[in-house]
Amino acid sequence: MRLKLLLGLCLLPFLLYAQIGGKTTYTFLDLSPSARSTALGGNYITVADDDVLNAFQNPATLGLMTHQKLAFSQGFHVGGVRFSNFAYGHSVSKWKMNFMLGLQSIQYGNLKETDELGAVLGDLKTRETAINLVTSYRFYEKLTFGANLKVISSAFGDYGSWGIASDWSAFYQDTAKGTSFTFIIRNLGSQLSTYSKGGKRERLPFQMQIGWSKRLKHLPFRFSVVYHHFDKWDILYDDPNKEDLTSLFGDSPTEKSKAAIFFDKFSRHFILSGEFILGKKDNFRLRAGYNFLRGKEMKLDNLRSFAGFTMGFGFKINRFRLDYGRANIHLGQSMHHVTISTGISEFKRNVVRSF
Repeated sequence: MRLKLLLGLCLLPFLLYAQIGGKTTYTFLDLSPSARSTALGGNYITVADDDVLNAFQNPATLGLMTHQKLAFSQGFHVGGVRFSNFAYGHSVSKWKMNFMLGLQSIQYGNLKETDELGAVLGDLKTRETAINLVTSYRFYEKLTFGANLKVISSAFGDYGSWGIASDWSAFYQDTAKGTSFTFIIRNLGSQLSTYSKGGKRERLPFQMQIGWSKRLKHLPFRFSVVYHHFDKWDILYDDPNKEDLTSLFGDSPTEKSKAAIFFDKFSRHFILSGEFILGKKDNFRLRAGYNFLRGKEMKLDNLRSFAGFTMGFGFKINRFRLDYGRANIHLGQSMHHVTISTGISEFKRNVVRSF
């Protein structure tokens, strides 16, 4: 009974988000680190600005604008699952290097531990955590390289595991044209210890990603395109229990054309998003996105839903920036995310002014 519960917990993040995995561990590493990212499709890797939490998904986005930035985010997933991210950024301009210390954690709600007969033994303690050490180096004005090191701890009751992982990325940004390009290798690593003694080491959720963004010249709007799982073409989940009984016109089912199958597989790799940036100092932002993979795998055949769509907003009040993001997981279930961030340098300026 406890072993079945453990397996279910290990697969929970995968079940909530997509159905391409199931054979990897530590999948919480791919959860959105901020409300902004959640509102923009859950994977926002194409912009480098003052958002230090972006470095969880793309280390190369660390820069001078993230110097002495602090941020905390809290996500509320379905089923009582909660996950948190904390980050602090620091830059050393003479070295052309930037650093971030980050923490990721996830809790799977209140679960009861039972024996083989179903008798309750108590509360089952569950937690997964990753400490992130991130750095980036500005190779030249428009090109930055980044990397991080993640030390991972996972515990489900009496079962525990340790692991290590790393992300590597390159980020090209042309501020004059308002464009950026990025390439990322994520979760390259291994388990250091398994959940059971002598058990087989499980794979980490490794993938490659590319992204592009463009800020329009005559409109306060920036759109982004992310292509994930660049290293794996077929991420289609073929449900063996699903059968098409009738076609659109009530005839017997027909096979999809090769073009339709190709487009279906191709589209699942994309996340499209856009952000309106308003105000004199860009203090108010409206966001929306669409995650094709989530939308296709969480849709219902007989009912329309907004699965895959995301939305949110952000605004700055005095020295603090507040962000909210919402992701529609499936019909009747959504994930909510809030973030608060600030900069230590802003407090220092106010202290100087008071004197």
